Amino acid sequence: MAAFDILLSLTIPTLILTHLLVAPYTKVEESFNIQATHDILVYGTPTTNIYERLSSRYDHFDFPGAVPRTFIGPVILAGIGQPIIALVGFQYAQLVVRGLLGLFNAGALLVFKANVERALGRPTARWYALLQMSQFHIMFYASRTLPNMFAFGLTTLAFSQLVGVSDEKTRVWRYRMAIGSLTMATAVFRSELAILLVTTTLYGLLRSHISLRGIIPPFIVFFLMSLLLSVPVDSYFWQKPLWPELWGFYYNAVLGSSSEWGVSPWHYYFTSALPKILTNPLSTVALIPFALWNDGTRNKALPLLIPSLLFVAIYSLQPHKEARFIFYVSPPLTATAALAANYIFARRGKSVTFLIASVAIVGSVFVSFGISTAMLIISSLNYPGGEALSELRKLVTSSSSDLQTVTIHTDVLSCMTGVTLFGQHPYYPNDPRPANEITFNYDKTEDEDTLRNPSFWEKFDYVLAENPSKVIGPWETVGVVEGFTGVELVRPNKPLGSDVESGQDRVFGRGALVRRVKDTFRTLTGGWWVGPKMEPKIYMLRKLREGKARRAVKE
Repeated sequence: MAAFDILLSLTIPTLILTHLLVAPYTKVEESFNIQATHDILVYGTPTTNIYERLSSRYDHFDFPGAVPRTFIGPVILAGIGQPIIALVGFQYAQLVVRGLLGLFNAGALLVFKANVERALGRPTARWYALLQMSQFHIMFYASRTLPNMFAFGLTTLAFSQLVGVSDEKTRVWRYRMAIGSLTMATAVFRSELAILLVTTTLYGLLRSHISLRGIIPPFIVFFLMSLLLSVPVDSYFWQKPLWPELWGFYYNAVLGSSSEWGVSPWHYYFTSALPKILTNPLSTVALIPFALWNDGTRNKALPLLIPSLLFVAIYSLQPHKEARFIFYVSPPLTATAALAANYIFARRGKSVTFLIASVAIVGSVFVSFGISTAMLIISSLNYPGGEALSELRKLVTSSSSDLQTVTIHTDVLSCMTGVTLFGQHPYYPNDPRPANEITFNYDKTEDEDTLRNPSFWEKFDYVLAENPSKVIGPWETVGVVEGFTGVELVRPNKPLGSDVESGQDRVFGRGALVRRVKDTFRTLTGGWWVGPKMEPKIYMLRKLREGKARRAVKE
């Protein structure tokens, strides 16, 4: 069965990379780290005229975000990714750097799985792998350059040290390593992980797994290491004395400014976020409660369960809530569910109750994979900005236009749904290119007063716009990129192609694929269709030259 275990282990990084390839674009939450990685790769780290060179080239000086973020993650991704990009080409750079982050998180999950196997047995580790890989959110977000996902690998490595160890000397050492990992994750990437650090420490103290004398030295050492890493690097890139996570803590916890992004009820994490993150319908309602209730699994589950749930409970006091803020508890809670699944499945021959429960657990894994696959397909339809930019570049490159330099304006929605510097410039500035290669220049102006000025629009050849009516001047729609807006049921009485509105006959990207699949499916089912509902999100506009503009006015 060793081959089966190897297959299970390899499936985790394979699924993470599959999610990356199916949904290669990014959202606004990921923009700082992906843009910063691009800038480090392309512009390097100047040693002279530092402020002038950074401020004139690096994206974060124009779009700093609500709070400054650390450059540690981008520096690591750029440093490791640079030789790989040199081999495969810069056009794949965004996939490479995201793939590196995904593989780091996959490696952390595999370390966790290995420790589960060593401490809880191989069957439990197999159930853990099956339950973990069938979770959509972790597989999907593992390669996304969110600060949370840079921290995720460190927290997962920390939890891997907490999986039951009977030997006291080993337990103390592993608790110290867990404290060290959590300290670095807190000080460098996400300050709210201080809560998880506290809950983990308190649990270890209350269960006499470690003493204060054993905790304080690793905390101080790793905390100072984190400061010595973060403060110099981030002060350099931001060009001011800075510890980013102190700013983040002040912004979120002291000022409470995160509430400006939305407020959720106190129970949101328990009633909504956790069931979605764990995906498997039985994990939260049956398996985890059973592991806590059952005498044969309780003691093994407590070190994983208590610090995690206390972290979620305390963090629930923060008004602004997002599922990604608690991704860290997925591995330990999944391992807890795996304990229960293995306990029940191992006794399937002892009673009808255990047999029925075992069948339900096996079935739930298949259901989870089905749910995750559907969510991946739907999520891949949510990046119209990235698709629009890619399609427009191909359209302009393949056109017979005599333009050698093309200037494109990308609006807010485009930038929020996939437009990145990697997509704008899929090459190094000094890379040799054909003599007739078109040069693309981009503008991301957001100021409303500027956008209402007619003269502003005169300098652009193309525009990516959510609302064409706000684009001033003579323009023609050369294509539309659609995005997911829900699930629709189409009945046979609706003719094929009747949902194509005027001006939307040139649909590009995933929307065009969905339309083809929809038409084929309806042909086979007599006109029925249940699937993604797509609507126009980004219009690709081309400026009408003088002659064309006159003809358009006459028409």
